Amino acid sequence: MKNALLILSVMLMVSCKDSPNSKFKVITENESNSKTQQAANEGKKLLETKCYVCHNPESDENNVLAPPMAAIKARYSKDHSTKGAFSDAIWNFVEKPTNEKVKMKGALNRFGLMPFQSFDEKEIRKISDYIFDYQIEEPEWFKQHWEQNHGKKNYHQKGKKMNGNFNMSKQNLMERGMTYAQSTRKVLRKNLMLTLQENGAVAAVEFCNERAYPLTDSMAIIHNAKIRRVTDKPRNLENQANEKELEYIELFKSKIKNKETYEPILISENGTTHFYSPIVTNTMCLNCHGTPITNIDPKVTLILNSKYPNDKAIGYKENEIRGIWSITFDGKKNK
Repeated sequence: MKNALLILSVMLMVSCKDSPNSKFKVITENESNSKTQQAANEGKKLLETKCYVCHNPESDENNVLAPPMAAIKARYSKDHSTKGAFSDAIWNFVEKPTNEKVKMKGALNRFGLMPFQSFDEKEIRKISDYIFDYQIEEPEWFKQHWEQNHGKKNYHQKGKKMNGNFNMSKQNLMERGMTYAQSTRKVLRKNLMLTLQENGAVAAVEFCNERAYPLTDSMAIIHNAKIRRVTDKPRNLENQANEKELEYIELFKSKIKNKETYEPILISENGTTHFYSPIVTNTMCLNCHGTPITNIDPKVTLILNSKYPNDKAIGYKENEIRGIWSITFDGKKNK
């Protein structure tokens, strides 16, 4: 009888193991480690492509566009000791930034409120999980800055060290392209916002007509790069995209329409790097690029018709591709 029970038990065990409909799967330690590493790699890559646009750890302290991600990790970790709570807090802010949600008041005063952008929640949580679990890149000046301004001596970032490295050569070029685009955008946006606040939308049209190009050119000189904003629906014919740029605009449009994730396009040829990144409309854009009467003040329409009789740059809605940044620079210089 005992032998029969033993044989039956073995048969059941073998049957469960071999059954294609089994609900259970044994995950080995190697498989578990592999999945953890894969998730970490994905989180790291998303961090570098989505966040380092503004939060670049290689930026000089006096030229940063936003606080480094190491600072965000340090501040949010003070209030949220578990990964779930940390991730929830990050997403709560990124989903819809407001002054009331800001934890880093000094950064708010220096850089202003993070502009709304349409991010994918799953991607943001992958980034949050990664920076909670692992040590991330810090600017050389950050440790001293944090200790001086937050009364924390012997600061040491929490987390595991990442195993393995990405091909950072391409990543560095991507970050440089994003830095050039975002720093130029910041200069234009700051001046445009100031004009809007002080003198209204009509003056903003004058600003775009008279000062946008000189400001862009000055940033191109600073970065030693060719920086252009191009579109398939130009207001100024000088912004007309060429054949290759039109292809990339259509690609980004399809990604937005299908709610797919996307990254800037990077092409390196013979030491020259071409960088293309989408320009996506927000509420502010619609004052001059939305629908007449509904979004665009009649006075603004009059001046647009006067200055740009062949204007095609209207009729946009929020979160649409207005055009792209088309930036060319020497991949061997200014590393």
